[in-house]
Amino acid sequence: MMEAALGTLSLLIIVYLVSVTYTFPTETDSTSEPGTPPADYILEDYRGKGCLDETGFVYKLGEEFSPSQSSCPCVCTEDGPVCPNPECPRFSTSRCARIEHNGCCPECKEEHSMCEHGGVTYALLEEFQTSQCEHCRCESNGEVACVVADCPIPECVNPVYEPEQCCPICQHGANCFANTRIIPAGKKVRVDECTVCECPTQENWTQTDSQAECYNYGC
Repeated sequence: MMEAALGTLSLLIIVYLVSVTYTFPTETDSTSEPGTPPADYILEDYRGKGCLDETGFVYKLGEEFSPSQSSCPCVCTEDGPVCPNPECPRFSTSRCARIEHNGCCPECKEEHSMCEHGGVTYALLEEFQTSQCEHCRCESNGEVACVVADCPIPECVNPVYEPEQCCPICQHGANCFANTRIIPAGKKVRVDECTVCECPTQENWTQTDSQAECYNYGC
C-alpha cells in the first residue's frame, strides 16, 4: 500500500516538472522569436514558378524578358529562361571600325571620313554655316552638330531684322516708350509742358520693362 502511494506521488512530481519546464504551444499563440520576420515577408522559392533577371526582378511564367542588358529576349518557363536565337542583321566586318556587343545583337561601328547635311558633304571636323544664325561642325563620328546663335536683347522697342544679320538690330539706336510715344535713350525728353521722361539705363534694360521714367513738375 505504501509502495503504491509512493509510486503515484513520484509520477505526479515528474508530470509537474515537465509542465513547468515546457509550455505546449496553443493555436492562439502567434508569438515568434525576436528577429524572425513575419511569414508575409519570407521570400518563397521561385523555381518552377517564375524567373529572375540580374537585378533580382521576378517575371511570371510566359513573360518575355531580358536576363541582362546585353542578352537577347527570353521567355520564362517552368524549366527556366528559354532564349531563341535572334535574327541579327548581317554586315561586313571590313566596313567596321569596331564591333560593339552592348545589346542582343552586335553593332558595326563604321569608320567615317565625312558628314552629309542638307545634301552637301563635309570633311571631318569641318565647320560651316547653314544660315546666318546656325553654326555647324562635322564631328569625327560622322554626325553633324549645330548651334543656334544666342542673340542679346535689343535695346529698343522697334528692332528690325536685316537679310544678312542673324540677330535683330536697332536701326535708330536705343529707345523706349513714354506712354505710346517712342523717345531716344540717353537724354531727357519733355513730352508735355509739365512732364519730362527718360529711358532706363542700359544696365537696367529689359524687354518687359521698356517704359520710360517720367517726372511731373506739378505745373
